[in-house]
Amino acid sequence: MALILNEEARMVRDTALEFFRERSPIVALRKLRDDNDPDGFDRALWRQMAELGWTGFLVSEDHGGSAFGLTGLGQVMEAAGRTLAATPLLSTALIGASLLELAGTPDQKDEHLPPLVAGERIFALALEETARHAPLTTTTRADSAHRITGTKRFVLDGHIADYLIVAASDGLFLVDANARGVTRTRTIMVDSRNAAIVHFDNAQAEPLGSLSHLETVLDRARACLAAEMLGSSSEAFDRTVQYLKDRKQFGVQIGTFQALKHRAAQMFCEIEVTRSAVTAALSALDENANDAAALCSLAKAKANDTIFLCGNEGVQMHGGIGMTDEHEIGFFLKRARVAQATFGDSAFHRDRYAALMGY
Repeated sequence: MALILNEEARMVRDTALEFFRERSPIVALRKLRDDNDPDGFDRALWRQMAELGWTGFLVSEDHGGSAFGLTGLGQVMEAAGRTLAATPLLSTALIGASLLELAGTPDQKDEHLPPLVAGERIFALALEETARHAPLTTTTRADSAHRITGTKRFVLDGHIADYLIVAASDGLFLVDANARGVTRTRTIMVDSRNAAIVHFDNAQAEPLGSLSHLETVLDRARACLAAEMLGSSSEAFDRTVQYLKDRKQFGVQIGTFQALKHRAAQMFCEIEVTRSAVTAALSALDENANDAAALCSLAKAKANDTIFLCGNEGVQMHGGIGMTDEHEIGFFLKRARVAQATFGDSAFHRDRYAALMGY
């Protein structure tokens, strides 16, 4: 299990950091929010990401991808977290690509993976039905003719998806998002990201595979989301430290105050522990290690706690200006609240980790 990045992964990280800082800074997210953009993301930016090959990191070369792996995609996700970039990376390049690769038939892979890699087709996982993450709790069902009935909530990028991958009681199903019987209601979350409530009323579906693939793909999503959260936590920390250096009270930098030094030091330590947990989880997934599931829950639980700490401390140590919409530090706190709940909060993953470890 690797705890440091190899040269190729470092190159991906550096390229992604430069890309997002130049082409998708936080002002881009603010503009999408203020303009009430119907998509909620920049399609031109998504095509540029596809041209860089990021959409194909989990897709085989036979279908236009590179099969670079989760450690590489994790570096892209971490960089995206730095600028809070709103993209379909998680819903499409990770979850959609993974489920099609693992569960899809040869014909389904031939039909869907090339346009996914090209950035021309967006997928969304319709999974959750309750207020809390419960991946194996579903009342959505399919009849003998593969017609889906049920309602899914918190479907990430659900309102812009071309295809929905639906978790039903009797398996996974692929549904054309514009098919008859599919009703999508966009929900704009507190972090200005996109989700949807999707209702299926005898919507025609295509079997994709058994639910046995779902937990594997969710672990991939948890690890890469933890990587994104690590990026957001790191950026919130860096911005806060810079503010402590710039802001003066009583003629001195507030960063010289011992209490604030201690709080900043705690943020730094928690970020470094989270980095080790995320790197270990991504490495374990790439190596198909036996403890990959436990490490993914460990990484997500730790990333949840760290982004909560860094979001809160960032706003508090910025003082009154941190509470204003004009300042960007508040965007990190808002993103923290949504990311913490996505694919399992800390309580969910501590309980799962304990169960996996035999407690």
